[in-house]
Amino acid sequence: MFKRITVAYNESPEASRALASAIHLAKELGAELRAVTIMQALPAYTTYATALDPSIDKTLLEDRRERYEQLHTEAREAALREGVELVTDLAEGEEVDAIVHFVRRYKTDLLVIGLRQHALHISRLWSTVYEVAQDAPCSVLGVH
Repeated sequence: MFKRITVAYNESPEASRALASAIHLAKELGAELRAVTIMQALPAYTTYATALDPSIDKTLLEDRRERYEQLHTEAREAALREGVELVTDLAEGEEVDAIVHFVRRYKTDLLVIGLRQHALHISRLWSTVYEVAQDAPCSVLGVH
């Protein structure tokens, strides 16, 4: 049924749980597994630092890329321990749009994404997961 699984992955505990579930599913189903991490634009306040040191943007982006590469290496190792090959990708852009674009590009059958607990029911309506689930062209599995 699911031949291509993608997991939205970052350094959050929710994403770690999603990765573990995606690895298990990929192993059981014999599916391809990809992990995508979205690298959003630097926060607006970094422009103040750039005014003092124009190289700050480049340094911050390089640091972030290095951190994500380390995170991807750890994820690939976790998958290999379970006998699953994991392909990792880094995408840039706004989180929801970048994830939806990614799953379309790779013809994902199932997107696995970590669910964050929200104190208020109404706050769920504006969550990233809700927006992704509305726009994704594939099935979405939310993992607690």
